Amino acid sequence: MGMERVKVSVFATDPISRAGVASALRMSPQLDVLPSAATEPVQVVVAVVDNARDGVIEALRQVQRSAPTRVVLVVADVNAADLAAATECGVIAVVRRSEATSERLVQAITAAARGEGSVPADLLGSLMEQVGRVQRHVLGPRGFGISGLANREVAVLKLIAEGHDTAEIARTLSYSERTVKNVLHNAMIRLQVRNRSHAVAYAVREGLI
Repeated sequence: MGMERVKVSVFATDPISRAGVASALRMSPQLDVLPSAATEPVQVVVAVVDNARDGVIEALRQVQRSAPTRVVLVVADVNAADLAAATECGVIAVVRRSEATSERLVQAITAAARGEGSVPADLLGSLMEQVGRVQRHVLGPRGFGISGLANREVAVLKLIAEGHDTAEIARTLSYSERTVKNVLHNAMIRLQVRNRSHAVAYAVREGLI
């Protein structure tokens, strides 16, 4: 049986870009390019824009409101501040227009469908500084870590990493065993891992715990 094709649609601020990118993507056997007015859900939206500022951010918000999805942003000009705003609208990957070959786009789209993001290397450093500020002023006070894990998910993963079983974790954190299992289940879904040891290994490797 063939591999499931990624359902994708193209959003662009001008019709020429939309038509060009859509026809380039249709050449890939890995993708199923749907018209932007299609009613069936898509896994990834490719947004082709000049910059990631107000009008574009608002348009992306509307895309998310109608059907939450992952967005690959193909952009001529972007900085870390724009990118920080864009990530709140489902943007998981950024490709500069100057580097947007068909091959690079297909790679970004298939990775995005698996939940893997990518950002141009030169933006990462400045984005990390912004992320630090967001962690301190926005996420921390609301009980979240930058990984998107809630504080109690981090606490459970740390105790698993120290070798505690579900009953011991429940006693330590004053939770029921069912709550511990639910917290762990949510963390595994968020991290997209297969089992608790994979969750711990991933969280340690990524510096989340």
